[in-house]
Amino acid sequence: MNKEQLNANYELWLEKAVSDPDLPVELAAIKGDDEAILDRFYRELEFGTAGLRGIIGAGPNRMNYYTVRRATQGLALYVKEKNPANPAVAICYDSRIKSDYFSEKAAEVLAAAGVKVYIFKELMPTPVLSYAVRELKCDAGINMTASHNPAKFNGYKAYGADGSQLSSDAADIVLEKSMALDIFEDIESIDFAEALNSGVISYIDDSLVEGYYEQVKKQSIHADICRDAGLKVVYTPLNGAGNKPVRRILADIGITDVTVVPEQELPDGNFPTCPYPNPEFKEALERGLQLCAKQKPDLLLATDPDCDRVGIAVIDDNGEYELFTGNEVGVMLLEYIARERIALGTMPDKPVSVKSVVSTTLTDKICAEYGVELVNVLTGFKHIGEQISILEDKGEEDRFIFAFEESYGYLAGNYCRDKDAVVASMLICEMAAFYRSKGVSLIQARAKMYEKYGVFYNTVDNIAFEGASGMEKMGRIMQQLRDNYPREIAGMRVITYSDFGAQTRLNLLTNQESAIPLPKTNMVFFDLEGGGSLVVRPSGTEPKIKIYYTTVGQSLQEAEGIRREIAAEIKQYFL
Repeated sequence: MNKEQLNANYELWLEKAVSDPDLPVELAAIKGDDEAILDRFYRELEFGTAGLRGIIGAGPNRMNYYTVRRATQGLALYVKEKNPANPAVAICYDSRIKSDYFSEKAAEVLAAAGVKVYIFKELMPTPVLSYAVRELKCDAGINMTASHNPAKFNGYKAYGADGSQLSSDAADIVLEKSMALDIFEDIESIDFAEALNSGVISYIDDSLVEGYYEQVKKQSIHADICRDAGLKVVYTPLNGAGNKPVRRILADIGITDVTVVPEQELPDGNFPTCPYPNPEFKEALERGLQLCAKQKPDLLLATDPDCDRVGIAVIDDNGEYELFTGNEVGVMLLEYIARERIALGTMPDKPVSVKSVVSTTLTDKICAEYGVELVNVLTGFKHIGEQISILEDKGEEDRFIFAFEESYGYLAGNYCRDKDAVVASMLICEMAAFYRSKGVSLIQARAKMYEKYGVFYNTVDNIAFEGASGMEKMGRIMQQLRDNYPREIAGMRVITYSDFGAQTRLNLLTNQESAIPLPKTNMVFFDLEGGGSLVVRPSGTEPKIKIYYTTVGQSLQEAEGIRREIAAEIKQYFL
């Protein structure tokens, strides 16, 4: 798009984008600023496999009144084709700036299109929406959230009738339908209050949320073990949707000594004390760790703004707090669930666990130990949800016992189809109480696991690329990794090179090529001698490239050293 086209589009928005009073103010402020106009107008914020995700503001490359309404009109057309008689959509939102506003605007568009809308009265976690879609037999769901992104972002997660995020094929249909619409002229809506009075829009009853809590508690392995454990917890919802649900579920299982980080307790989309509210990063947990230093709890729990991810820190023998990675929590929960269900006689026949392909390969060893079938899927919890739905279609959903992603997302049970920080918080606390009953801390339990299976060290680098030039650079880096992929990294041979974009895997020892039986995605994967691996892929939700390292050693120090060598060498592709 040349400068003349950009300016013409800018002038069009300046003239017509008046329904949200914030937009004309922003547009007037950037008049004559070519860089600011380029950033907002160089592309359309397209509806993809994760719905919409972008910075809040004016222009087609932003989350705003117009981009949200156009995406919703496309979704309305999609669900009406699927169910012409009585289409329905459930909507929820979290604490992010304008999430409640965008939810109402989406509801107004759906109502005008003749789609029944069920909407929550207050902010709710992502997994509650997934549960609601299934429970209310809706054709789709919408969650207004940017999950763990910085405060300037918001997003639009779309769900299918099975409670999973929309499939790639469905997202493509919604994208095609929405992009065919004029963003100013082709979108119809009716007033929210009017639609509420007529019954086209209805608030979701509290009984549904109670039903969700009951489903979560059914995933408990040792149901009453927390009541007498004396577990002390510090919790932070990071100013998001987890405050009420997590505290409620912990109280229900008997954990009463819970201190909430006061600065991060109430909903606040500005996230004033954690600019990047992602429990994967220590910076987001700083206030919680400061409170831990005073309170000396057994455990710190931190959930992200839409409460689908949870991070933890655990007290060690010296009274210090150590953060566990998503991979460590995932494999420890998997082993706890598998071992204890076998001991209790509640393990189903032919149990199944699911993980993302970038998550730790230690999972393979644990599944082999307990006779669990492991299914690897692409990154994105919707792929895990699809696997549960495949089992459900065969009447075998009870075979599913646990799923996780390295990015701090976990799910036990088949009541929903997305990661759930509420059930994960419950199970983490229960696991801690169980090990305490055996005289073992979580730190010691992790050490025993590594002693049994070997030390697997998993880390992720996130390299950000902002603006139009950043997107182009990301493309060049990925192409260079394909055109000139390494055959040796940090002195270790590359055993196999896998290009998930071309869906091919090349064994460099035999020079034999094979197909990858997973959907096409922009990712390259290097299996290294010694059991390690390196994975590089652009994020599906943010302008950054993610690098996943797995290194294996006799000790943590050895594995960390190998990781540093690999990271130093691979960075040459990013210069």
